[in-house]
Amino acid sequence: MKDMSHLPTFDDVIAAHDRIRPYIHRTPVLTSTYLNELTGAELFFKCENFQKAGAFKVRGASNAVFGLSDADAAKGVATHSSGNHALSLSYAAGRRGIPCHVVMPSTAPQAKKDAVKGYGGIITECEPSTTSREAVFAEVHAATGADFVHPYNDPRVIAGQATCSREFMEQVEGLDSVIAPIGGGGMISGCCLTLSNIAPDVDIFAAEPEQADDAYRSFKAGHIIADDAPVTIADGLKVPLKENTWHFVSNHVTDILTASEQEIIDAMKLTWARMKIVMEPSCAVPLATILKNPDVFKGRRVGVIITGGNVDLDKLPWMQ
Repeated sequence: MKDMSHLPTFDDVIAAHDRIRPYIHRTPVLTSTYLNELTGAELFFKCENFQKAGAFKVRGASNAVFGLSDADAAKGVATHSSGNHALSLSYAAGRRGIPCHVVMPSTAPQAKKDAVKGYGGIITECEPSTTSREAVFAEVHAATGADFVHPYNDPRVIAGQATCSREFMEQVEGLDSVIAPIGGGGMISGCCLTLSNIAPDVDIFAAEPEQADDAYRSFKAGHIIADDAPVTIADGLKVPLKENTWHFVSNHVTDILTASEQEIIDAMKLTWARMKIVMEPSCAVPLATILKNPDVFKGRRVGVIITGGNVDLDKLPWMQ
């Protein structure tokens, strides 16, 4: 029997929500008549693009940072991230007044690098592959002795991300499905943790780029398949699942749906045009998959998590 004692529980989610409440926004839920008519579904968008630091990841990062003892916190925190976790951890560490060391790929959007620096994070760059990221991080971690806050496999992070779907359930009644993007699986794991406890009848869908579809292939194969350096416009979804997130995905996700690069760009542009909100490419993948699979969602009340809005405004995908 596999040991599950390290996995977060719903009690951890409740504790996380109490701990992070002073440092996060309770983000709004928006709707669009146009998108409802286009999809044949009733869509409710949980707008984590309006979250502190511009992304849902501030929830998990804040839970990890503010859960540290004073002695551990004094050494600071460290992580590797393509962007949103990096800037979220920098934000949380800044609020607690402790150092934050971040390893970021050289190809990460400049807007995200600037935000990390703005929050006081200390950046070390690496090559844009999982192998390079982990090797460079090992050096930084050894040199600093800081507390490692993994971007998504950390139980504290998963419990923090789960507070998003907990709020969502309080804000919208009678959802049939919830869909969110999947990269490493932190947000989806949080959804699984919350919904399996308080709304077990709600279907959980994950949305992934076709060009970085390792979670989709893992889901179909029944074990983790990891790509080292996929290339996709959805820069937040390039990382592979790990054992903790795989536990939640393999046990609670209904299905994983994929979308092409052009479908992602079209859905992003459509959301900008119709809902007047800034979202990044990774967040457009759920809507792209809903538009691509109308029969799956038709006539249903669907919660869509928009995970972040940290976009390089000088490099919008439809302007390339």
